[in-house]
Amino acid sequence: MLLVGPYNDNGWSTATYEGGLYVQAQIPNTEFIYADNVNIASNPNTTAAQFAEQLLQRGAKVIIFNSDDMKDGVSEFSKAHPDVPVIWLSGDYAWKDGQRYQADLTNESDIMGEMEYGKMMAGCAAALTTKTGKIGFLGPLINDETRRLADAAFLGAKYCWENIAEQTTPLEFKVTWIGMWFNIPGVTLDPTQVADDFYTNGYDVVISGIDSTEAVVEANKFQGQGKEVYAVQYDYKDACKVAPKACLGVPYFNWGVALKPMIQSIIDGTYTRQFVWQGPDWKDINNADTSMVGFQKSDGLSADASTKLDQFISELAGGLNLWTGPMNYQDGTVFLKEGETATPQQIWYMPQLLEGMLGDSVAK
Repeated sequence: MLLVGPYNDNGWSTATYEGGLYVQAQIPNTEFIYADNVNIASNPNTTAAQFAEQLLQRGAKVIIFNSDDMKDGVSEFSKAHPDVPVIWLSGDYAWKDGQRYQADLTNESDIMGEMEYGKMMAGCAAALTTKTGKIGFLGPLINDETRRLADAAFLGAKYCWENIAEQTTPLEFKVTWIGMWFNIPGVTLDPTQVADDFYTNGYDVVISGIDSTEAVVEANKFQGQGKEVYAVQYDYKDACKVAPKACLGVPYFNWGVALKPMIQSIIDGTYTRQFVWQGPDWKDINNADTSMVGFQKSDGLSADASTKLDQFISELAGGLNLWTGPMNYQDGTVFLKEGETATPQQIWYMPQLLEGMLGDSVAK
């Protein structure tokens, strides 16, 4: 597995790393090997495809790329090694109905969790907690994936603010993008400073969309100064443990749930190319063996908010679809007409933030 960040980032890379360990533990006679910090800032002279070649030389029989940033490496390596199964976490080259389908990459498959549900839960937890009605979203770089996840958090927040908390004043929801999945000094905005700016300007809950823990670390600092602020973490189930009282919870991935059957099919000789976009197991969203997307509550979430969040999760499980019109994009153009529901393609390839959100829809 190629990890875009450090294996111990308490975020995206840790979650995918844990997914590899899960497969190793679940399937006899398998060994998990990896390279981390596969990004141009940490390793400017080595491409993702070159890192994959190194893992191949170390005996790897399956190569897993863990980031959208590695799309060029996925294509290059898959073409160079058509007999080696390639799995791209968060990718879409295998989606026949997608915009980036590559028919010639017959050995390549994609896996992604339907984290839109997790982000809706994050938004709901934030809306049920905020006292100021101002929620910040600490975003990474801007692309289709990050826009749709920010949009999902906004939709969850808006629904719970209006329908569960029964608030009538408008909710303020602002997105600030740092420019990468994690802090790169001199290249990105400093996520610590971005979080501080939110907390000092009346945003009392910050939802993190980056791979690291600055949002909750800074919330904990401000709590130590007597301010009632909180964060929602991302990616990794135990991300709130760095500051549990400052954290409302974390929407997280169980990558092993989808990786295990795909790796097993490769071993069995039954592997076929797949695009997997897998949601929660609504019978138990925190079942590590069945639910690819979960939500782990933390100590910062009040008992009342916890009960109301459970109500919202039950509504989602019962079929509540927040991707239902009328809904406009941020620039006022129509996204969904009255009663219209979004297609998977409309959600996946999200071109803008939604109307009512503050922040940039495209990189400047």
